Amino acid sequence: MATGSFKVTIHMVSSLDGYIAKKDNSISWFETSDNYEKGVNVTEQEAEEFLKTIDCYVMGSRTYEHALELSKSYGWVYGDIPTIVLTRRNLPVDRKNVEIYSGDLKKLVNDRLKPNYKNVWVVGGAALVKDFIRLKLANEIRQSILPVILGDGIPFFDQIGQGQALHLKNVTAYKNGMVELLYEIRKE
Repeated sequence: MATGSFKVTIHMVSSLDGYIAKKDNSISWFETSDNYEKGVNVTEQEAEEFLKTIDCYVMGSRTYEHALELSKSYGWVYGDIPTIVLTRRNLPVDRKNVEIYSGDLKKLVNDRLKPNYKNVWVVGGAALVKDFIRLKLANEIRQSILPVILGDGIPFFDQIGQGQALHLKNVTAYKNGMVELLYEIRKE
């Protein structure tokens, strides 16, 4: 059971022009050959230690299907961390740490996630992100921006329909040209 503080982080990787995937859902553009000399370099061990701080993932059905497809080549990137897929569709589940959920989002966060986890990451997609922001269920947004302009695709923020004040908590520039912005979502 979780103790201490609880937070929900929306995490997304996007192009500079705000797209999370091309129209065909491809993400081959994630591979960047850019080199920013002043950027920090994260070791594999540092990345693994950071990922250990995440104790639950939440994702939409299309993100889950995409992750399943990628897992055929790269393995399941979410490891053994509990993963909740929000959908009303009947999707294949072959991992015991993956669960399908189709109920009320507020109930999921307040009754299931909050009592059991400290650090929950919402990892996609755009519709799910919109719901978490509109319902004021997220605490922060961590956006990793890659050095590419796609020109078209699936937008990160798609028709949220309301403004949202943010507070910049951190900015990190990496050697590969990626910039990570960490915003606290202001509860007003």
